[in-house]
Amino acid sequence: QLQASGGGLVQAGASLRLSCAASGRTFGGYVMKWYRQAPGEDRGLVASMIGGGHIDYAASVKGRFTISRSVAENTLSLQMNSLKPEDTGRYYCRIGQYWGQGTLVTVSS
Repeated sequence: QLQASGGGLVQAGASLRLSCAASGRTFGGYVMKWYRQAPGEDRGLVASMIGGGHIDYAASVKGRFTISRSVAENTLSLQMNSLKPEDTGRYYCRIGQYWGQGTLVTVSS
């Protein structure tokens, strides 16, 4: 029900926009999150949004990443600017209890 896309290979300093398209139901009131799993590490929370309101970011991405949603398109997004090599990993969206399949982001130095 969740399809993540937008990952890719970029150089440090570049930007990417990840999208998580939801199908089958609307998720207006759910908690929406983006996670990152770097190679050899546990999955960690990057950004969260509660029902389109309260937003939180991991300290490592604050000021560079922006989580947003489109109610009309039923899509969750993560705008990632000023990417760093340490941002490399597979990014997963989560809306309520549902997980996307992940999209790989690789940032070269």
